[in-house]
Amino acid sequence: MEIEIKTLENGNAGTAELPEALFGTTPRNDIMARVVAWQQAKRRAGTHKVKGMGEVRGTTKKPYKQKGTGNARQGSLRAPQYRGGGAVHGPVVRSHAFDLPKKVRRLGLISALSQKQADGKLVVLDTVSGPTKTKDLQAKLHALGWKSALVVDRDIDVGFALASRNIVGIDLLPTVGANVYDILRHDVLAITTAGLEGLKERLA
Repeated sequence: MEIEIKTLENGNAGTAELPEALFGTTPRNDIMARVVAWQQAKRRAGTHKVKGMGEVRGTTKKPYKQKGTGNARQGSLRAPQYRGGGAVHGPVVRSHAFDLPKKVRRLGLISALSQKQADGKLVVLDTVSGPTKTKDLQAKLHALGWKSALVVDRDIDVGFALASRNIVGIDLLPTVGANVYDILRHDVLAITTAGLEGLKERLA
């Protein structure tokens, strides 16, 4: 399938060929959901922690003798039923990451690309080099009508990265960093011609 190549000035720079296998498949919502859950789980710090019975501060002495008091038997004042006692089965420091097959991750990325193409939210740019001032770039993006856009290029253009870093809703990623979560959370997906070739190589 062919798509028009645009410039940052909203001009026409020819056409590009989009591979049907990458941009024309039926989007799989279930696969995209699995990939997003996998990405979110990997991002979790897992630094939550509470103290158990053996970690809280306090005496290790038995509160009172085992028998003869008429009370229930107790072995420690650090037990969870006492104020200041340890927590039972509380969270501990751990990794929330889990494995996801490579073919599922690949299918998720293809589904996200196809979803943007089907929604008419996919734009191919000739290049993003040029504007180095935030004010100039913001004016160009306003003319294009972009409020939330992910720009994918083969390599990070330093000038565009500096100009766009203070613009809310505009993010820049290299081809190797393109992922399902960031594609879906932005309204527009803009891929440069160089980035398009990089995606073809990555997903070949």
